[in-house]
Amino acid sequence: MAVTRVAILADFAEERWPSMDLMAEMLQKHLSLDYSSSIEATLVRPSFVAIAGRLPNRIAAERAHNADRIFNRFVRYPLWARTHRKNFDLFHVTDHSYSQLVHQLPADRTIVTCHDLDTFRCILEPPTEARSRPFRAMARYILRGLQRAARVICPSVQTQQALMLNRLVAADRLGVVPNGVHPAFSAPITSNASAKSDELLGKPEAGTLEVLHVGSTIPRKRIDVLLQTFAGLTDEFPTARLVRVGGGLTSEQQQLARELHLEGRIVELPFVERDVLAAIYRRAAVVLVPSEAEGFGLPIIEAMAGGRTVVASDLHAFRQVLQDGQAGRLVAVQDSAALAEGLIAVLENDPLAKRYVAAGVEAVRRYDWSVVASQIMRVYETVAAAGSKVQVAS
Repeated sequence: MAVTRVAILADFAEERWPSMDLMAEMLQKHLSLDYSSSIEATLVRPSFVAIAGRLPNRIAAERAHNADRIFNRFVRYPLWARTHRKNFDLFHVTDHSYSQLVHQLPADRTIVTCHDLDTFRCILEPPTEARSRPFRAMARYILRGLQRAARVICPSVQTQQALMLNRLVAADRLGVVPNGVHPAFSAPITSNASAKSDELLGKPEAGTLEVLHVGSTIPRKRIDVLLQTFAGLTDEFPTARLVRVGGGLTSEQQQLARELHLEGRIVELPFVERDVLAAIYRRAAVVLVPSEAEGFGLPIIEAMAGGRTVVASDLHAFRQVLQDGQAGRLVAVQDSAALAEGLIAVLENDPLAKRYVAAGVEAVRRYDWSVVASQIMRVYETVAAAGSKVQVAS
């Protein structure tokens, strides 16, 4: 039987986007483990070339990095894709913000995973997402690539419906396959990972509880609501501290933290290795996710896999992973007072927290990467079969 050669097109590692790296790596691993007789899955990404970054005295570091990102995304990677298009039978762009690659690939044999609509917000909602004309042009070019793909996979029904409601992709080319959770988050914590988490956070102290938030500081993560919510918790739990993994706060967020008198109560960490992050989850009394928009909810399933209680905004994507509130507490979006009440409720009601944890551990089984890979395999088979028919007809 012929083996189908699949290219898993990953983000540049230099983009530092852990969730995107996770998907590409785990998908390639499980396709290779479970379907080696029919699929030859190869994770591909060209090397990232820094050009502007070599000119430290002529261009600011941040501007240099962005210039290099544009060059590599829109010149280097597409050229690489075009020269390698004959080496594979199917192509899977695992991050929709790289959909410009579809222009250089055989579109009828290309699949894209669209995680959310953030990349296209400046086109869909220009008054609220003001961007320059060149930026909007890039977004339109990426969108046209997405629209050319044979199939678009969404991690949630919410993302699928958003694409349909905005008439971006036809319904018959859309499908829903959730993301998976890395096994590190449910596995026993290694002594090295535990030691590293203690090094970053200090050894756990009796009577001190940690509220954990994992993610970037981009606007839709609503770090302002996170800080206001935590401040509403401090009277009830004066020894609590907020642990944030995903980079430092912006200057505006730091100012808000000062206004809320949270100095000394927030620990900021960069993105860390997965086994260390798993150890940090296990230390947390509760995981708080106050986002106002998400395409899925990776920190939620990571917390569930590690047996942690979750309090989150009541988003459709979060309802999907939290089983309509059976596996965690859902609270009105942007309502910091209600979120604080939700935190206090699960921290003071041990039976309630245990019910959430038990339901979460059971619910997270559906996000095993073997299950996810099997669902994506069916998409590949559909696209491959359709391509074969076209070739026969021609």
